[in-house]
Amino acid sequence: MTEIFLDGRYIGGTKEPEKLVKDLRDKRRTGLLSNQLNVAFHKHMDEIKILTDSGRVRRPLIIIENGKPKITKEHIEKLHKGEITWEDLLKTGIVEYMDAEEEENAYVALRESELTNEHTHLELDPSTILGLSASFIPYPEFNRGDRVNYGAKMVGQSIGIFATNYLLRADTKSNVMVYTQKPLVQTHTHTIINYDNHPNGANVVVAIGCYEGYNMEDGIVINANSIQRGLLWSYMYRTYEAEQKRYMGGQEDVIGIPQAGIRGYGGEDTYKHLPEDGIINPEHRVESDEVLIGRISPLRFLGTMDQFITGVENIRETSVRLRHGDDGTVDRIFLSETIDGTKLIKVVIRDLKIPEIGDKLASRHGQKGVIALIVPQEDMPFTEDGVIPDIIFNPHGIPSRMTMGQLLELLAGKVSSLSGKYIVAPAFNPVPEKELRDKLKSHGFMNDGKETMYDGRTGKKFTAQIFIGNCFYQKLDHLVSNKIHARSRGPVTLLTKQPTEGRSKEGGLRLGEMEKDCLIAHGASLVLKERFDSDKTLVSICSECGLVAIFDKIKNRKYCTVCGETKIIDIEMSYAFKLMLDELKAMMIYPKVVMKEV
Repeated sequence: MTEIFLDGRYIGGTKEPEKLVKDLRDKRRTGLLSNQLNVAFHKHMDEIKILTDSGRVRRPLIIIENGKPKITKEHIEKLHKGEITWEDLLKTGIVEYMDAEEEENAYVALRESELTNEHTHLELDPSTILGLSASFIPYPEFNRGDRVNYGAKMVGQSIGIFATNYLLRADTKSNVMVYTQKPLVQTHTHTIINYDNHPNGANVVVAIGCYEGYNMEDGIVINANSIQRGLLWSYMYRTYEAEQKRYMGGQEDVIGIPQAGIRGYGGEDTYKHLPEDGIINPEHRVESDEVLIGRISPLRFLGTMDQFITGVENIRETSVRLRHGDDGTVDRIFLSETIDGTKLIKVVIRDLKIPEIGDKLASRHGQKGVIALIVPQEDMPFTEDGVIPDIIFNPHGIPSRMTMGQLLELLAGKVSSLSGKYIVAPAFNPVPEKELRDKLKSHGFMNDGKETMYDGRTGKKFTAQIFIGNCFYQKLDHLVSNKIHARSRGPVTLLTKQPTEGRSKEGGLRLGEMEKDCLIAHGASLVLKERFDSDKTLVSICSECGLVAIFDKIKNRKYCTVCGETKIIDIEMSYAFKLMLDELKAMMIYPKVVMKEV
């Protein structure tokens, strides 16, 4: 008996598995069973899997019978006229949705010309094998596979217009580009998903060449005047929120300007920019750690006697401040209520992000890089027609990465800008290279995309001709202004007395195991002595038993809890080591510290 599983549960068996599967599929195609159902027969495991559960990735395929697709030209014409819909194709068994399990039983052809009698299904279009992000990439089949993968990942990181109602939203963090453009070289996906409302980059003139070594590795040389004209400008929005919480015993937070004398009061200057209600005004410029919403809260963990204590000593300051290292302008304020009926305030801060050295840019072909130099327009190379590139891209990034798709996009973008028409280049069915070359020639350019260029600083003609064209570039979310971080002195954690972690907490820059190995390998091991003393501390140790002694502040004396007042020596050690000694004692292990005279 062949076992049958429905959504992973065993429901029975059959002696005719192939007939059962065929019957189920026929019933689904005629509409007797739901088109959400998928069925697969795995011969090697001798089991039938029937799947109806949610969360499966399913995609449409055209059904093939006797080597011919069930969809005809008549169907396509009727679809265009609106006489029939996609649902009708599903109901009449012309198209069906397959999941990964059932696809194991299918033999899918990419194109109609490849069909044989053995095929069971046909792709609607070869480019549908790609996901949403990857389908934005033009000429992807000319790139190495991993580059298409990187390109798809970076499409998701690009800054554009993520939603047209972003001014009504209060996302934790979002980026919106100011001057977005539609790509000159598109795919079918751009039309299908209404890309015009959600563009995510700009068309730039790219010259492939070196510039004094400033664009070595993946450095990008960019035209300063292009930036001044608004190229790749964006706004970052970040939302801060405060809630007027209620506590047990009828106490609650108070939103307003904190009074002097309470715990954590910051002084008059800290709150001078706040209006009477304690909520900052829109369009006010704010700097790092500035108060946005003034708030005071009652002290928590009240004991039996403490609950009778009221007034100033039972209140602490809990104002909402701008993140450390950030600045910006108050964009908008939302006043609302939570589900519990408490007051909720959301303040959205915007910050203009103009491209600067260190910002990450990427084309759609996985060619990512950071801005390494911003050059004034008059120093940039120019063509005979006076065209000055926006970006100079390093030629060494092409041979090893094999992104021929980018070179074709540069050619196609150049043709598009000259002809004034968008070029559609989806996967497996793009505008051929020969056609692009012929069009370039008809516009009076060399058919290989190269042009004679001149040095902007000297006016001398370059000996080599330079490949120049139009390419769609994206600005990614990894902006240097959100990542730059340094620290001299600052806060430490309560438990280990080591510096705090993370940029927002004014944290230290960790020197880890690998960095330690580098210093030792370099022969600079003494540097480690000063590097690894962030939690240096003096610990009193009993010379008799080797345990940590106690310092009595009131009587100003040191003594050992085991041996009494014996010889007690102060030793310099890492506080983390002292913590480990305490943890060993908690595990009933005796950690004896043995001391010697040095």
